[in-house]
Amino acid sequence: MNRSAADYALRRGALALVTIFLVVSFNFVLFRLLPGSFVTNLSHIPNATPAFRRAIAAEFGLERSKWEQYIIYLQQLLHGNLGVSYANDRPVLSNLTTDIANTVPMVSLGTLAAIVLGTLTGVASAWRRRTVVDHGLTGTALAFYSFPTQWLGLMLILLLGSVLPTSGMHTPFLIGAPWWKSALDELHHMILPSLTVMLTLLGQYTLVVRSATLEAMSEDYVLTARAKGLRGSRVLWRHVVRNALLPVTTLVALSIGFIVGGAILVETVFSWPGIGLAVYQAVSERDYPMLQGAFLLLTISVVVCNYLADLLYFRLDPRVAR
Repeated sequence: MNRSAADYALRRGALALVTIFLVVSFNFVLFRLLPGSFVTNLSHIPNATPAFRRAIAAEFGLERSKWEQYIIYLQQLLHGNLGVSYANDRPVLSNLTTDIANTVPMVSLGTLAAIVLGTLTGVASAWRRRTVVDHGLTGTALAFYSFPTQWLGLMLILLLGSVLPTSGMHTPFLIGAPWWKSALDELHHMILPSLTVMLTLLGQYTLVVRSATLEAMSEDYVLTARAKGLRGSRVLWRHVVRNALLPVTTLVALSIGFIVGGAILVETVFSWPGIGLAVYQAVSERDYPMLQGAFLLLTISVVVCNYLADLLYFRLDPRVAR
C-alpha cells in the first residue's frame, strides 16, 4: 500500500470512529427525550405499587442522573456489554444475536435479488433509452420506489396470502421434522417478506444503475470502442457496465450494512421475529438498552460497510483520494 492509499484509509477510518461515537451519544440522549419510561409502562400491572416501581427503577439504575447513566453506558460498551433488556431481563447482546440470526437470511435474500434484478433492469433501461422498454422499466421502478413498505406488504398478503404463509417463520405444528424439511418450511415463510424487501429496494437500484450507465455511455472511450467496430453487446458489458457499476459500490455497501438492521416495517407486517420487530417492540416498551444496542449495531454495520466500500472504490478508482 503506497502512502496516498494509507493516508486515505486512515482519514476514512478516523471519520468512521468519530461517526460511531457521535451516534452512540445521540442515541443515548434521543431515547431519553421521549415522554415516559419503562417504569411508567407498568401501570397495567395490578400490583405495580410505588414501592415496586422504585425497586424496578433502582434495579436498572433509572433513578440516577442522565449523566451517570451515560458514563455507565460508555463504560459497559468498552467492556462489550450492551446492558440488560428491561422487558425480559436478558442480556441485550443475547437478544440481538437471536434476532439477527432470524433477520439476516430473510433480508439478505431480498437485497441480493434487488441488486441482481435492479442492475439488469437499469442497464436494459439505459441501453434502450427513450423506448417502450425504458419507459416501462423506469415507470415500474418509480412505482415500487414510491409505494409505502407496509402498504406493499399488505397488498402482497391480499394477493398471495392464500398460497403462501403470511406470519412468522415456522409452521407451529411442524414438530420433530427433519432439518431439511424445517429449512424448506422457513424458506416458504420467507418468500413474502423477502419479496417485499426486494420490491422496496428494486426502484433505487434500477434508477441508480440507469443513471450511471447513461453517464458511462457518453464517455469518449465508449465512442472509441464503437468506432473500432466492436459489437454492441461487447461495448455494453466490457466498457459501459464495468465502469457504470463503480458508483453502485457505495449503494451496495449501504444495503449490506442495513441487512443487520433488518426491515422494521416488513418484519412488523409479517410478524417475522427479527431485529426489526424487536426494535418495534422495544419502542413500545421504552426498552432503552435494546434500542441503544440495536441502533449501535446498525450504526457500526453501516459505517464499517461504508468504510470498506470507500477502500474498494479507491482500489477501483484511485482518483477519489484527490
